[in-house]
Amino acid sequence: MKKHFFAQLDEIIATLKTQSVDVIRLDIGSPDLPPHPSVIETLATASARGDSHGYQSHLGPLSYREAWAGMYKRVFNVDLDPAREIVPLLGTKEGIYHLSQAIIKTGDVVLIPNPYYPTYLRGTELAGGEPYFMPLLAENDYLPDLDAIPANVADKAKLIWVNYPNNPLGATAPLSFYEKLIRFAKKHDILICSDIPYSQVYFGEEIPPSIMQVDGAKDVAIEFNSLSKSHNMAGWRIGAAVGNPIILEILLKLKTNADSGHFGPILEAASHAMGLESSWIQERNDIYRQRRDIIVESLRDLGVHVVNPQASLYIWCPIPEGWTSEKFAMAMLQEANVSVAPGTVFGSNGEGFVRISITQPKEIIEEAMQKLRNWWKNL
Repeated sequence: MKKHFFAQLDEIIATLKTQSVDVIRLDIGSPDLPPHPSVIETLATASARGDSHGYQSHLGPLSYREAWAGMYKRVFNVDLDPAREIVPLLGTKEGIYHLSQAIIKTGDVVLIPNPYYPTYLRGTELAGGEPYFMPLLAENDYLPDLDAIPANVADKAKLIWVNYPNNPLGATAPLSFYEKLIRFAKKHDILICSDIPYSQVYFGEEIPPSIMQVDGAKDVAIEFNSLSKSHNMAGWRIGAAVGNPIILEILLKLKTNADSGHFGPILEAASHAMGLESSWIQERNDIYRQRRDIIVESLRDLGVHVVNPQASLYIWCPIPEGWTSEKFAMAMLQEANVSVAPGTVFGSNGEGFVRISITQPKEIIEEAMQKLRNWWKNL
């Protein structure tokens, strides 16, 4: 198996740095802003206690699960039972991978969007599953066409992955899509796995919905959520799976054999973070909006037709004809010293695009866009 793309990219950029090349990284979606100061203070205070350094339960303290339930109620008006409908995760990537190992058997069909978050495919392959790709096309608002999935494929499918706001596309899904998806899943006995770490990174007036807002969702769905993007806590590895209690119990059994729970003070600080006023998130999103606008306007000045995303941390950017996504991204890195992610990292439907992240300060993004414009005009 190959290394993850970003691990390989880190090595290439490290080599360039030894050659005194200053690279501006707009390739990975790791927030550059810190969590709220009170979150850091809570972590420091909790870490200073002598009794806070032992093993934690795999479910963590009840207060942590209550914090997730409280945030879901406040943000989505969804009721969750902290005792049965929430399982803590060491970040959602871990949970996504482990769910595949817990649920999928050799030969099981898994419905995966294309483009996709790579762990959907890697988890499926390592569990022995067979991926069936659902194209995400602009003409369908980047939603999978459930009606286009052959009935014999749907009947064999064990689970389906959906991810809105979407990485890498930045697309969002309306509740009407989730309603249709739930009917589809019930008809074909499929587990829905909804992945929404970007739900609180949005630029419109309405927060992108959770599938848990739809009646009957808990019958056929679980949802992965994280504080990595919503609260600038990517390195803290804080997440949760919520929803169907039977599936969550299966996931929890695997996790009891795979990890030893999280660091207690991090759980305490995360619980505090989830109780913050929404004004802090809105202020942070305003910063992201300014950065997004700089990138989108710069690309449009070059004549590039780029959609202005209403959520997530990314701009999905078409590239000139005659290039592959990987060659274009590598040329931009080596010649303009700006690093972006080739669309093909996220599947075959990513060919012809690169993903640009907004996780750098405004001044650095402006510098990157100037470099990009000078380079692109001379192609």
